[in-house]
Amino acid sequence: MSAPELPDGLTPAALAAAMAEPDPDGLAAAARLRATYGPGLAAAALHQASLRRRARTKFGADAAEMFFTRDGLEQATRPVVADHHAHRLREAGARRVVDLGCGIGSDALAFLRAGLEVVAVERDPATAAAARANLAARPDPTAHAEVVCADAEAVAAELLGPGVAAFCDPARRSSRGRLWRVADFSPSWDFVTALLAGDRPAGVKLGPALPHSLVPEQVEAEWVTEGTDTVEVTLWAGPGASPATDAALLLPGGGAAPSRLAVPRPPVGEAAAPAPTGSLGRYLFEPDGAVIRARGLPALAEQLRARLVDPQIAYLTGDERLDSPFATAFEVLDVLPYDLKGLKRWCRTAGVGTLEIKKRGVDVDPADLRRRLGATGPASATLVLTRTPQGTRALHVRRLT
Repeated sequence: MSAPELPDGLTPAALAAAMAEPDPDGLAAAARLRATYGPGLAAAALHQASLRRRARTKFGADAAEMFFTRDGLEQATRPVVADHHAHRLREAGARRVVDLGCGIGSDALAFLRAGLEVVAVERDPATAAAARANLAARPDPTAHAEVVCADAEAVAAELLGPGVAAFCDPARRSSRGRLWRVADFSPSWDFVTALLAGDRPAGVKLGPALPHSLVPEQVEAEWVTEGTDTVEVTLWAGPGASPATDAALLLPGGGAAPSRLAVPRPPVGEAAAPAPTGSLGRYLFEPDGAVIRARGLPALAEQLRARLVDPQIAYLTGDERLDSPFATAFEVLDVLPYDLKGLKRWCRTAGVGTLEIKKRGVDVDPADLRRRLGATGPASATLVLTRTPQGTRALHVRRLT
């Protein structure tokens, strides 16, 4: 089998030379590669080497063999999350997936790993070239994978035949940066939501801050935390989806099993019953971001026999230590007034020098507050600043999980 064509006119030799540079963004590296490969090829190779280094946090060692564009890397799905997408579609009965807006192909690679046939569609030629090179290097060369450089809205009807699953990751970046309005997405929001209206397995990946009011009523919305980061919400429809459900999914990695918390979505125009609010107890629980976004605080409070510290603050408190994968637990050692002089005195008396500051509902920069407290002692501590019905408090806590 012939070697895959490299994007941006790259050659293996130029790319290898760029990857060997200790600082591909430096002037010395540019001078060395220009002398051998000329300015255009040198710039393309060094840019790719720089992107590969940045991609290590998302793709690990695999980044050294992949191809990226700047925007494609920013929006690319993390491999463990992409594998979850593929698992859901396969379990829903899909055998072929059309990946609309495939970017550099991170989800398409996961679909191939799951044994699915893939047609990946990408409008931007440079990004499509990166996806084509990434899919061409797949472990199983017999797996069916095709990259089409086209507008997703123009080719979707032709590609989405009977029984074919749809996956869409609409572009949420432009030359001006991140896009926050769904009206600016590409493909269009009307096209995206239409994918969720049929009876085929379908998933749409979006940013985790998607307003609840934009979630179509009958789809399943699944907010995903990978490691410690809440990275996306995926809207699911068709076979395998749970209509009118909000869910939080935790993918902890390291071989640990995923955890999922699902709650019925309140009817349109109605608010979900809130979690109870009460006085501070012996324990404080910090819910995962996916649970908060999925409106799962009442269900989590019930699991932990806990209550909110304030109706508008996503901290729970309780009198029993009950562990949950959906929340970090702390033991409350002391409740302090939120007062700079008092906190300085506490740091001095307790000998605190290393101070972790967490906060919700308090307008303060933790780094600036840490500097102003001037903590210099040998001990370490964690402070949680939170609003309560009795006013803002500083909780000295000990992390349990």
